Amino acid sequence: MNVLITGGAGFLGSRLARTLLDRGTLCGQPLTRMVVTDLVAPSAPWQSDVRVQVLTGSLLSQIEALGERAWDGVFHLASAVSGECEADFDLGLRSNLDSTRSLLDALRARVQHGGTPPRFVFASSVAVFGPDGDVALPAVVADDTLPTPQTSYGTQKLICEHLVADYTRKGYIDGRAARLMTVTVRPGRPNGAASSFFSGIIREPLARQESICPVDASVSHPVSTPAHTIQGLIRVFEASRDELRGRAALNLPALNVRVADMLDALTRVAGPAVRARVRFERDERIASIVANWPSGASAARAARLGLTAPADFDEVIRQYIADCEADGSAGVALAGLHA
Repeated sequence: MNVLITGGAGFLGSRLARTLLDRGTLCGQPLTRMVVTDLVAPSAPWQSDVRVQVLTGSLLSQIEALGERAWDGVFHLASAVSGECEADFDLGLRSNLDSTRSLLDALRARVQHGGTPPRFVFASSVAVFGPDGDVALPAVVADDTLPTPQTSYGTQKLICEHLVADYTRKGYIDGRAARLMTVTVRPGRPNGAASSFFSGIIREPLARQESICPVDASVSHPVSTPAHTIQGLIRVFEASRDELRGRAALNLPALNVRVADMLDALTRVAGPAVRARVRFERDERIASIVANWPSGASAARAARLGLTAPADFDEVIRQYIADCEADGSAGVALAGLHA
């Protein structure tokens, strides 16, 4: 099995690479080669694995070389994030739309010259949903809810979903698009995503740092853990067409939770002193973006694949702490959290 991961130096891409290398197989076949692309090289130790080749630079600059190879599978995670796309329209178009179409065209060209269509997983987003005039946004968006994105990021993701479906219909790829929920808790520093605070209000307090929440405590949103998200991407990749029941994108499972519930869980798991490090200071730019996002999501198709959401937000926090302990993350203050 020869696999490509775009965006492989990012948090999810790096974790996906590590998980696949540890598994050693995909669809029951040995993983013999993995090519990881990103703007920078990953810092993870798995990059020294003999099965791994790392390519750095923009995805658009690598398309010609990537198109010359025969791929059994592609995980397309490379993307500019929501806040970046709102701030820089051209960046979003290049990073999300142009790069995806160029990659799909490179795969199409190889198939048209006798190659086998690769299995292709596109990491889409719950941001494809939003309110739009007469099309009301339901409290819980389902797989078949009409997507009406209200951000450039969500629009670009939706366009790419349709491209993946159409290239699949034409036989150029065996594509499937998985709509990721907001992933929390992400390690490291905040990024440019408008959803970054969903991790920050947990990560920073655990590291004995103050965190500012830019939205009201009543804000509700569908979230998932890194582990559940990676499990979902792999399961969607390995699912047969009969299991998927169509070419349309599917939601990955979510825990629908309010900011207030997240902070209550932080109190239960880590104590009131940790919770006290979070304060509210409204940011109208972020709040206006988040206001157009779903407050909850369901995932009936993913459930048929055996995928589940976290049981509660306490589990989300405990998984983050366990991951930090396993990775030896020095920036997380864990003393006394398991009492």
